[in-house]
Amino acid sequence: MIADKLSEPRQVQLDWPLMRNNILRQDLDALIQYLGQDDPILTQSAQVRAFEQEWSQWLGVRYSVFVNSGSSANLITMAALRHHYGEGEVIVPTLTWVSDIASVLQAGLQPVFVDIDSRTLGMDIDQVLAKIGPRTRAVFLTHVLGYCGLDQRLLDELARRGIPLIEDVCESHGATFKGQRLGSLGSLSNFSFYYAHHLSTIEGGMVCTNDAGVYETLRMLRSHGMVRECSSPELRSRIQAANPDLNPDFIFSFPAYNVRSTELNAILGRSQLKRLDANNVRRTDNLLTFLENLDGSRYQVDFATEGSSNYAFTLVLREADAVFRDRVMAALRGSGVEFRRGTSGGGNQLRQPYLKALFGDQEALKFPRVDHVHFYGFYIGNYPTLERGKILELCELLNSL
Repeated sequence: MIADKLSEPRQVQLDWPLMRNNILRQDLDALIQYLGQDDPILTQSAQVRAFEQEWSQWLGVRYSVFVNSGSSANLITMAALRHHYGEGEVIVPTLTWVSDIASVLQAGLQPVFVDIDSRTLGMDIDQVLAKIGPRTRAVFLTHVLGYCGLDQRLLDELARRGIPLIEDVCESHGATFKGQRLGSLGSLSNFSFYYAHHLSTIEGGMVCTNDAGVYETLRMLRSHGMVRECSSPELRSRIQAANPDLNPDFIFSFPAYNVRSTELNAILGRSQLKRLDANNVRRTDNLLTFLENLDGSRYQVDFATEGSSNYAFTLVLREADAVFRDRVMAALRGSGVEFRRGTSGGGNQLRQPYLKALFGDQEALKFPRVDHVHFYGFYIGNYPTLERGKILELCELLNSL
């Protein structure tokens, strides 16, 4: 009887949701002030342009295109890649959000998968380098949950071959590689401004690039493929001259989309950008507190934290132990700690129906490291307002199991 009681996890109520609203009173006040004007413009206009410029300056790139979600950012990025580089293969992660891989398929490109690096949860760079071939059109790298997934060898080899790197920074705003912000090192980068991400516009996303031609393509793809969306007068004039039978206001260069956002979303983004760096410091401090106080004999604590800007706490079991995993999940639920098993995107994407239909049931088994995270990894919410005491209580609970 005494032994049974000793084996039970300690009871503690933490009230720890996966996400907390990232939109504060000051953001809402900025909206109210704007809406209080006479006849305010609500659809995409000057506020969107200002947010794009401010974001570009913060990130360190020439161009940014604001869209209605991170998934839409993925979508038009892959469409632009197909237009500028042609059909072929894109090397993709097995641990990522569904829209990264879906956008590759939707653009008519072929995904090529690699396993993860267990310390970054990003792509195994050795496998990426081994799979680059004559049909490779891009490497689409996800910086998972705030960790930097880059490696100088990858940057050097892609530059040597003239192959674009596309960075998914949707969960990693402000993370750096050698002091340079992620999203400014690739040919294109994607950001998400979803509800609880580092910066939120409720729904929203951004595509960033230093390539003027790609930028103009993205602007058209965002809005029906319309040529009047070009910022370049020379490009507009050239296309109009080539199509004299068309009304210049209605020339569609691409079979594109409408993924525009609004002035209201941009106002929220501009307001939140002012405190993004300070919030990121808190997020990183929280993560380091969590990892430094976990039992490293049972949980992975040797993540590559240099330059990180973490969206969530990563909790990965050292060993493939289903009994211990279930005990961890029961303790988290019992303490009111919300979590997601499989970490980013639900784990091994090759186990998802949309990919099993294309690659079969056995393809997922070729990637054992991501499979371990799929079954024995979790993420737990991290936000700037999270109290250090709660983090220590959680670590004590997990270490007691």
